[in-house]
Amino acid sequence: MTAKVVVLDYGSGNLRSAQRALERVSDSLSRAVEKGRCTAAERQETLQRLSVAADLDAAAALADLIVEAAPEDLELKQQLFARFSKAARPDAILATNTSSLPITAIASVAKGPERVVGLHFFNPVPAMKLLEIVQGERTHPMVVTAARAVGARLGKEVVVVRDAPGFATSRLGIALAMEAIRMVEEGVASAEEIDRAIELGYGHPMGPLKLTDQVGLDVRLAIAEHLTRELGERFRPPQLLRRLVRAGKLGKKSGEGFYKY
Repeated sequence: MTAKVVVLDYGSGNLRSAQRALERVSDSLSRAVEKGRCTAAERQETLQRLSVAADLDAAAALADLIVEAAPEDLELKQQLFARFSKAARPDAILATNTSSLPITAIASVAKGPERVVGLHFFNPVPAMKLLEIVQGERTHPMVVTAARAVGARLGKEVVVVRDAPGFATSRLGIALAMEAIRMVEEGVASAEEIDRAIELGYGHPMGPLKLTDQVGLDVRLAIAEHLTRELGERFRPPQLLRRLVRAGKLGKKSGEGFYKY
């Protein structure tokens, strides 16, 4: 059976955002064809499996797996889960792509909290091999087993972690990123030199400041503030990060962060 993916533009009252998402997917696949990473036929087959929907309840009712990827706002995610968990079939798996918010809190408002799980993908999703599965306090073990199978079908390497602040990846990634930003702030070295040191010295494919630009400075700031509340001062974001976000320098998506694009 061929998997179908529905891209939903929730809350805007139109399909413009969802259509733009499909256009970005199409452009990404075109670049992959140019680079020899997939064929033109594979690109077309992939696009044929994508569709858009304007009605959350109708889309949820047809789904085997729902993956929410709204901004990192706990109240917003809870509103979404409270709604689509009622519309979804009882056997549908409800997943969140949150990188730091508690799965258990998101699941607390859902109908059937035992079927809620974290599926934390990494950006850019087509290139990054890791899928972090986060098991909430009430997540049923069979849901984790099914999530593993989804990861394998997507060609991902899977790790399973419990629902702790920042999980495994965000907690470690934010710690490294915040210290790298402090080093820039203190004039220890430039962003370019720090990234190159980590890439060459530790074998990271991308330095922590390039990665922060890729993820979004606003996203990393929100995660750092959440971890500070949960785990203490060692995650407090540097003032440099706050200043850049206030200035609208959010990284690659805005054209400038620690680098210019």
